[in-house]
Amino acid sequence: MEADKARRRHVGGDENKPNGNGAGWSSPAQSYGPYAPGGPSEAIWEDSNGKNVYEKAGFGPGRLPPPRTRRSRPPTSFSELYEEYSELIPPLIYTILSCYTRFYHIGKANTVVWDEAHFGKFGSHYIKHDFYFDVHPPLGKILVGLAGWLSGYDGNYDFPSGSVYPPEVPYVPMRIMLAMFGAAMVPLAWFTAVELHLSPKACHLLTLMTLCDLAWICISRFILLDSMLLFFTFTTVFTMAKFNNQQWRPFSFDWWLWLGLTGWSIGCVVSVKWVGFFVTALVGAYTIEDLWEKFGDLKMPIRVYIKHWIARGLCLIVLPAIVYMASFKAHFMLLSHSGSGDSQMSSLFQANLVGNDFATNPLEIAIGSKVTFKNVGYGGGLLHSHVQTYPVGSLQQQVTCYHYKDDNNNFNLVRPWGHREYNPNEDIEFLKDGDVIRFQHASTMRNLHAHQVPAPVTKENWEISGYGNATTGDHNDLWQLEVVDDIILGNKKHLKDRIRSLTTRVRFRHLTLGCYMVAANAVLPAWGFKQVEVSCDKENNPKNKHTWWNVESHWNDRLPSGNQKLYKSPFFADFLHLNVAMMTSNNALVPDPDKEDILASTPSEWPWLHTGLRMCGWGDDQIKFYLLGHPLI
Repeated sequence: MEADKARRRHVGGDENKPNGNGAGWSSPAQSYGPYAPGGPSEAIWEDSNGKNVYEKAGFGPGRLPPPRTRRSRPPTSFSELYEEYSELIPPLIYTILSCYTRFYHIGKANTVVWDEAHFGKFGSHYIKHDFYFDVHPPLGKILVGLAGWLSGYDGNYDFPSGSVYPPEVPYVPMRIMLAMFGAAMVPLAWFTAVELHLSPKACHLLTLMTLCDLAWICISRFILLDSMLLFFTFTTVFTMAKFNNQQWRPFSFDWWLWLGLTGWSIGCVVSVKWVGFFVTALVGAYTIEDLWEKFGDLKMPIRVYIKHWIARGLCLIVLPAIVYMASFKAHFMLLSHSGSGDSQMSSLFQANLVGNDFATNPLEIAIGSKVTFKNVGYGGGLLHSHVQTYPVGSLQQQVTCYHYKDDNNNFNLVRPWGHREYNPNEDIEFLKDGDVIRFQHASTMRNLHAHQVPAPVTKENWEISGYGNATTGDHNDLWQLEVVDDIILGNKKHLKDRIRSLTTRVRFRHLTLGCYMVAANAVLPAWGFKQVEVSCDKENNPKNKHTWWNVESHWNDRLPSGNQKLYKSPFFADFLHLNVAMMTSNNALVPDPDKEDILASTPSEWPWLHTGLRMCGWGDDQIKFYLLGHPLI
């Protein structure tokens, strides 16, 4: 009985040639089994009842339709032509219908509709090459920019919401190019259904559901990311189905091809929007189930099983990561000029943008300099203060972190109380590790001050405020500089007792309280303009990068200009920094109660299609678009 369970059967006729259906080989010389790369992939295994165990698991030669035999001569009649290409006629018809539903009157609404105000503008940045910041990965927006460039758009339009497109903006060709992604979903639905071996009626039903979904038709007609997101979602499922149908011949060329294309598609969908991780989870669940089934196959050699793990790791983890990082590499290469999103990136990154003057600022910091401080922590902003006061705590001037350039980010570096005042004619005094100084806000002349008052949000920390003026203050205005390291020079011992702009990372220790200035992305309420709280952390944690700061802008007429050759920003550090900034900004997004109306919908209503989504203004003279799913679909 055991021998009978373990016996191997080859499908085929003669011993050394395939059978009539090309199903298998049975050469005694090929004794290395069906699992080995390049082996007899059509060989199958039987259980004790003589049934194909792989066909029972959902794949194998028995699952695939018999190959169509092509005529040796060209078709001579319409019936022969139809018979030859009958399987291509339904998807061709559906593709024509898909193009019609997506392209019909696509330019009738000549106004900026819904999020075209955002993504059209983002596409403009790639044409003008100026850096910007957004919460979504860059691939979809790069394709928007490519559509604009191919359409002859010059990038000089701000896409104000609801405004009429001027004649020089080719919005119709741009919409058509992006609608192609939406149109391609329909034939992809057909071919995916075929690969899943659904019945002909089910294939038609699935394709018609994709063709007639009102929300998909509507959202594919504009300059948005959603058509690309849905397209790559469809390609991920399609390539996964194609790969599944190659399981009966592992490590063949087609097996590797479709596994690799599945990984490529995963990389593309998450590079458009992070919501693409949902379809990635689907592929992950399928892969876990597949590897679990193989783990239970006692006939599979452990060496081959490990190869399956390695193959999936390379194609479904490493390859998508490479695609994802490549989209950011293209993003950085295209956006080479200084722009509105500079302050979201590290100071060193900004110094390498065309039009940014950080690299020409004086290199070494001295008493009397005017500077801005950038928080090194991921998502960190610029140290900031303004005339508004805290409504709680000390009621003194607010100190925050702000992500945009502003004169209220500027601070003067002055000596402690009791020391001689700064004289521009005296010898230059460079700052070094361990120095004690005051930070004087350049606009209001308030001193950066910490005291034993709980911070407004992070109650376990002490509050930092603006206090006094150029002549009034106390010992709570004094801060000690603790150098962490230098990005270029490395260990602080290489600094030769001088702190550098952009590259030297420093901690600010309050001289009296012993706490450290921190900006850990705790957001202040509306009275603090939703800016990041700056407080004094009682815990001395040298590894907490939110307590690290570097000098970004630096002004001192007595010092020579810096050299841009000294500043190089590594790609991987920039990649991580931008992704954390995106996550931080995503988490900070909250609904605006002022925009709630009878046309708005809540998440609980979305699965049931009780309420759709208004995409534009609702005036009597406007063309209206309302994103409504089809209740029957």
